Amino acid sequence: MTDNIGPRYVVKVYNHEFGVHGILVIDNTKLGPGKGGIRMTPTVSEEEVARLARAMTYKNALAGIPFGGAKAGIVFDPKTSDAVTKKKVVEWFARELKPFLPKLYIAGPDINMTEKEMAIFVRAVNDRQAATGKPARLGGLPHELGSTGYGVAEAVKLALTHRGLPLPGARVAVEGFGNVGVFAARFLTEAGLKIVAVSDSKGTIYNQNGLPWKELLGVKKAKGSVINFLNSEKLSNDQIFTLPVDVLIPAALPDVINATNTDEVNASVIVEGANIAVTPEAETKLIKRGVLIIPDIVANAGGVISSYAEHRGYTAEKMFELVKQKITKSVTAVLTESKKTGDSPRAVALKVAERKLL
Repeated sequence: MTDNIGPRYVVKVYNHEFGVHGILVIDNTKLGPGKGGIRMTPTVSEEEVARLARAMTYKNALAGIPFGGAKAGIVFDPKTSDAVTKKKVVEWFARELKPFLPKLYIAGPDINMTEKEMAIFVRAVNDRQAATGKPARLGGLPHELGSTGYGVAEAVKLALTHRGLPLPGARVAVEGFGNVGVFAARFLTEAGLKIVAVSDSKGTIYNQNGLPWKELLGVKKAKGSVINFLNSEKLSNDQIFTLPVDVLIPAALPDVINATNTDEVNASVIVEGANIAVTPEAETKLIKRGVLIIPDIVANAGGVISSYAEHRGYTAEKMFELVKQKITKSVTAVLTESKKTGDSPRAVALKVAERKLL
């Protein structure tokens, strides 16, 4: 996947001691150093990292922040290892990437990589500028503040307004009750929307009368999964995509809405909390059915906007103001142009981003 935008660098490394592969794709640096998180999963691939890096290129351009696009992956399953080994793997990966830090690449959290791992990462290379999403004691604005979920919630509200649907009582399903999903649920609940379904790796829970995000989080922390929440109907993971809701937020893994479930989707609005959550083929089909899709490169930019705020030394309060301002501006512009031209929101967003990159 190469074109006149990128990638600029593709870096592949291997650790013989642990049998672990690492990947870094720096897609484009025209607007600034490549910015994108590190995901740690047993299945992350070069293709996945490259697609995510391109999404970050577009996302940063659309958000109007001076970062390029990049992404990294560590092929490792922390759930089958101990904390000491995970720490050593993160330290190794940081040292391997040091020649690129932070001039060409600035790391950040992603799947299985939190503020704790970002602290390990910057200490391994003795450079606090090498990553964002760090703990506050290291000058960070950790993603655990909820910046991505906050931005997703703002995008949801704008999408519903665009559709002429009332916010109070709007039914929302959140696929993936991690950092993005938890905070999207929180901020939408506070805005009067109703979270009726939530899923994690163990399954889906559903209650048409609404689910309390705070209690769900408590159950998840105490018992390991939202499926242990009592006042709900238990469903399979895939069933969350078929429920009768106004808004569906895929907020976990890539390609979860695809050829196998497109026809079963019942939401009128989809807001991508996760990167590349809807396959291109599924998106085309859903748009033809009249589903409004706010793409990842617009909807979930709150995290990277927060990263920029951290890079500039802003407070958490100023960061949230910046996220709201930039998400509102970009979503409004994309939806307005989409309505005017008839092009999909993603097509509009890509045109805007490419004008800044080419």
